[in-house]
Amino acid sequence: MARPLSEDKRTAILEAATEVVAMLGVSAPTAKIAKDAGVADGTLFTYFASKDELLNRLFLELKMDLRDAMMTGYPAGKSLMDRNRHVWDRFIDWGSAYPSKRRAMRQLAVSDRITEESKRLVGNAFGEFDDIMRECASSGAMRLQPPSFVSAIMSAIGDTTMDFIAREPREAKRYKKAGFDAFWVGVTG
Repeated sequence: MARPLSEDKRTAILEAATEVVAMLGVSAPTAKIAKDAGVADGTLFTYFASKDELLNRLFLELKMDLRDAMMTGYPAGKSLMDRNRHVWDRFIDWGSAYPSKRRAMRQLAVSDRITEESKRLVGNAFGEFDDIMRECASSGAMRLQPPSFVSAIMSAIGDTTMDFIAREPREAKRYKKAGFDAFWVGVTG
């Protein structure tokens, strides 16, 4: 009888994969991931049938972690600006607190190893976020653009904001506000 899989080992593999993919990209060797996770090479494939399965699972885990961070405590009854600011602040806080997760997620998002199924699952999970982006852009300069375009603008401005916060942590509050203002005016203006 096979031993049950350990959630701790699975978590260690995903955490190691996050760090390794953030540093080396999706071409990172699975042996390095296994070593950093503290497991034997073959053990990695007990938890994930292939490297592509591992990368897709990591992509989903990172995206869901970000979504949960952005939507926790979401102030549904507040103004559109307040709701967007809530999402923005949590996005910036998450990316600033977890730079390796952010880098790994960026690497995975542009990889051809991420399946259409994984992208679809992420899209479904971000439906509420897409609704926010659609509402945000509905009467502004981006009104004719799809929510994914508005979201990409938010991500690009967010990445710039997080990069500046990493360089000058004492200015985090100023950069977070300036980044949001740039996004808000650019999308709704």
